[in-house]
Order: sequence, then C-alpha cells, then structure tokens
Amino acid sequence: MPQPIRVTVWNEFVHEREREDVRKVYPDGLHQVIAEGLRASLGEAVEVRTATLDEPEHGLPEEVLQSTDVLLWWGHAAHDRVDDEVVARVHSRVLDGMGLLVLHSGHGSKIFRRLMGTSCMLRWREAGERERLWVVDPSHPILDGLGTDVIEIEQAEMYGEFFDIPAPDELLMISSFAGGEVFRSGCTFRRGKGKIFYFRPGHELYPIYYHPQVRQVIAGGVRWAVPSGTPYTQEARHCP
Repeated sequence: MPQPIRVTVWNEFVHEREREDVRKVYPDGLHQVIAEGLRASLGEAVEVRTATLDEPEHGLPEEVLQSTDVLLWWGHAAHDRVDDEVVARVHSRVLDGMGLLVLHSGHGSKIFRRLMGTSCMLRWREAGERERLWVVDPSHPILDGLGTDVIEIEQAEMYGEFFDIPAPDELLMISSFAGGEVFRSGCTFRRGKGKIFYFRPGHELYPIYYHPQVRQVIAGGVRWAVPSGTPYTQEARHCP
C-alpha cells in the first residue's frame, strides 16, 4: 500500500510568542496554520508534524529527518540561533533526497544560504501593499490545478530584485508590487538527490497562510518535492 507523504513543518516560533500583533494573526504559530493548510489540501495523502527552534535539537534530530519526506522551513528573527550541527544534518538529508520548501524570510536561513552558496539577500520594504504573483510556467506540476494566471494578496511585505540566488532550475512565478518592484517568487532548485522550492509569500503580520491559493501552491510544492521513488498515495498525485 502507498504511504502518506511524511511532512515536517519547521518554524522558529519567535514572533508569535513575543509580539501580540503577530499572535492575533497566528495565535498558535505559523507552523500550525501551514500544517492545517496541508492537511486541508492533501487530506489522508499527507502525514504532518511540526518542529520549532526551542525544542531539543530544534525538533530535528536524526530520527525525525530520516522519517521526513519533505521539510518546510520558516524563519526570520532567529536565523543565527539555529545550530550549525542541525543545519549540517538537514543539508545532508536534502542531498540524500529529502525535499525542502523554503518560505518567505527563510531565504536568509543558514540552510538555504548553504544550499545556494550565495548571500540570498534582496531588497525589502514593509509596506503592507498589494502583491500579484504572476504564473510564468503554468505547465509545472507545482501549479497543477491552480486555475489562475495570477494570485492576488491584499497586504504583503515587498521583496524586490536583486535577489542574490543562483539561476533557478525553473522559474514558476514572478511577483509585482504596488510600488513597481518585481521579484522571483517561485523558484526550484536541485541539490544532490533533493528538490528545493522557494516560495515567497508569508509575512508574519498578514494572514497569507490562510489564503486558499497560497495553500494550494504550498501543497503542490510538497507533492513535487517528494523524494524520487517514494511510494505515496494516489490522493497526493491527484488532489485538487
């Protein structure tokens, strides 16, 4: 019998505990809302657990990583607090085939910078303005069933070029902002046997992880990033 996709959602879980304005949007943490979105999108085709910075080994001991098909990473305020030994462990698992989704400000994480080999820095502005994510590769399996050429987000933090990353293997989406900036917001990479998807939306002050189309893209990223040869359920292949 095919098995569910085993997903671990990692969040530093700092803003939600320290700032009331963030707690109002994500009272139980961004990781819980992301996990809820995956369960809603993929149902029994996925088995989701969460991990946070303050857990022993940041919730990512070897046994957790070995039983993870796809890891989602959200970090912002505490990149420097992530232990280098844990980063090396995640890096090794990605090269060995574990999928990795890096969300929003995770671009500055140790693991993403190590895998990319660049600073991964960008222009940014906390504007709370409209963002449009334009689909530039509608045939890509991550976007399968999306049913639109553009995702509109009412309030978002602006990320703008230049984004210091290697040329993506595939560019799926480009964002445009009310201020005129553009940004490569959906990028795939391959490192070793592992598949990596960087997806830009997700600021902690805005309810972006409740957005149905954002959730759908994240679910598509999980399906796509499953290690090659992994038996997973028919529901995961064909979920809406």
